[in-house]
Amino acid sequence: MNNLIPKEILEIFEKVKKGGFEVYFVGGCVRDIILKTAVKDWDFATNATPEAILKLFPDAFYDNKFGTVGILAEIKKQKQIVEVTTYRSESEYKDRRHPEKVAWGKTIDEDLQRRDFTVNAISMDLIKGEPHFVDPYNGRDDLEKKIIRAVGNPSERFKEDALRLIRAIRFAVCLDFEIEGKTWEEIRKDSPLIIHISKERVRDELLKILASNKAYEGILLLDQSGLLTHILPELQIGKGVSMERPGRHHKGDVFTHGLLSLKFTPSIDPIVRFASLIHDVGKPKVEKKDEKGLVIFHNHELVGAKIAKDICENLRFSKKGRDRVVNLIRWHMFSVNEKDTDSAIRRFIRRVGVENVKDIIDLRIGDRLGGGTQTAESWRLKLFKKRVVEQLKPKPFSVEDMAVDGNDVMKVLSIKPSKKVGEILQKLFEEVDEDLSKNTREYLLKRIKNLK
Repeated sequence: MNNLIPKEILEIFEKVKKGGFEVYFVGGCVRDIILKTAVKDWDFATNATPEAILKLFPDAFYDNKFGTVGILAEIKKQKQIVEVTTYRSESEYKDRRHPEKVAWGKTIDEDLQRRDFTVNAISMDLIKGEPHFVDPYNGRDDLEKKIIRAVGNPSERFKEDALRLIRAIRFAVCLDFEIEGKTWEEIRKDSPLIIHISKERVRDELLKILASNKAYEGILLLDQSGLLTHILPELQIGKGVSMERPGRHHKGDVFTHGLLSLKFTPSIDPIVRFASLIHDVGKPKVEKKDEKGLVIFHNHELVGAKIAKDICENLRFSKKGRDRVVNLIRWHMFSVNEKDTDSAIRRFIRRVGVENVKDIIDLRIGDRLGGGTQTAESWRLKLFKKRVVEQLKPKPFSVEDMAVDGNDVMKVLSIKPSKKVGEILQKLFEEVDEDLSKNTREYLLKRIKNLK
């Protein structure tokens, strides 16, 4: 067992024990040890008070009312916080998330009683290097049966902390487990309570679901539980909005297409997967019929980008994450015409950003397969990818990549910093973009004189 636990973690464990206190490994680390998977976070529960723990670890910190002391440990040259928490009981969850009353507990059983799911309510002691488990809710049996089950009464657990509603689904998809029947029914019943949880916490759980190997199944569960209605109501509008049209590969409605696009996108990046899920969110807003009575969605990518921006801001995405999602949706209808010039290919690369080229092609693949096409890439898309790779090698992609800069313009023309400098650089760039061989100092310095 000791070979599964880093020596730095064992040292913390032993130090608390030698201080005369009870101490147990608890939560996810115990679950991961039993499943023999990599442990991401190490947590302990103890009968020692925070003040007692701080005496044992003077460099630790304690700044909360929940009895959790943070100890900085360096494991495999990476620093991480190990949490040591005093046994406690909790009550009166008025905001559906945090307890109003926290009292120190006396036993590990009392502490395990407040936890969310049986697979997370297992504690482990080490006696002569051998594991001894305290498992009052048969979490080890549920691990073996691959079941997510609420501790005790699921109605009480979810009303205490509504974040557990989405966490149940996240654990199910990340561990590839099933949700136990009574627990599932209570999730469906209590799904409206998710609105009481901060958008940041919901976003984090959603992105973890999207990062899992069962992202598609996770979103399906969110929909079937009723949670998706409160988390991403914009997606629900796509239900029943048909995308079928003679001669087109799209089948079904907008909502189903988004789910299938997520399922088939090759990317494992949760941001790209999220963009794939909502890439057609603008279609219900622009749905019309042409003169033949066939449905059309003109400019849905423009409307979708605006909706996506609102969605990301509502879920408190980082600016970088929001901009990536919006950018991918805005340009996902890019042309793959084999007649495009090299400069047109370079404009595409600049438009979406060099760093986003692979992502938007992955979204296109998910879009194709999610619409019912049997092949991931058409011959045009394969040719387009080849040409993009070729155009990624030469420069410039922007004014900054040219062989001359603003200082050269000012020096040649004997002018001061002004709007004219930028205008000349832009004209030079447009010439170079059409013919990369012109990107030399000799040629561009001569052209500056002619552009004055």
